[in-house]
Amino acid sequence: MGALSGGRRAGLLPYTPVTLSPSLLPTLVDYERIRNAGPDRAASEWLLRCGARVRYHGQEKWQKDYNHLPTGPLDKYKIQAIDATDSCIMNIGFDYIEGLKHVENIRLRKCHYIEDDCLERIGQFENLQKSLLEMEIISCGGITDKGITALRHLRNLKYLLLRDLPGVKNKENLVQAFKTTHPSLELKLYLK
Repeated sequence: MGALSGGRRAGLLPYTPVTLSPSLLPTLVDYERIRNAGPDRAASEWLLRCGARVRYHGQEKWQKDYNHLPTGPLDKYKIQAIDATDSCIMNIGFDYIEGLKHVENIRLRKCHYIEDDCLERIGQFENLQKSLLEMEIISCGGITDKGITALRHLRNLKYLLLRDLPGVKNKENLVQAFKTTHPSLELKLYLK
């Protein structure tokens, strides 16, 4: 039968495709896209593909549809707020957020893939240390005291809402830590 035997090329193993979970595909980081489109555009694309919403400076309306992202000069649309309610954002994609310089508000609500390492990264990003003013973390089961404590590096944080976080056990220590580092912080705790 020559080089083919039984419908396969002799000596080669059958092709086995590698598949990723569909929920993980939007989280992979495209560093070339960040360089070419800029951090705000690349982050907008990633956040919207993951089911989050963004709001740009000077805009009242939340952007939630990937297919209707604004066009124009890349430096025109700067992300001011991120609402990741019910989204699939996770640590692996946070490289998209690192370059954002104008984010003032982040809401993480019912984010099943958010864990302490995500909050640690948010606290380490120099741009967010300067720009972030308000943060809400609600019903994210992977968050513990360790992740919340990492937010103390956000030196301009004025408002922090924590609600329904079963992994957060020691409210008193959190309150004391933030009173020391952020005496003017409005800290709202609705934890059991």
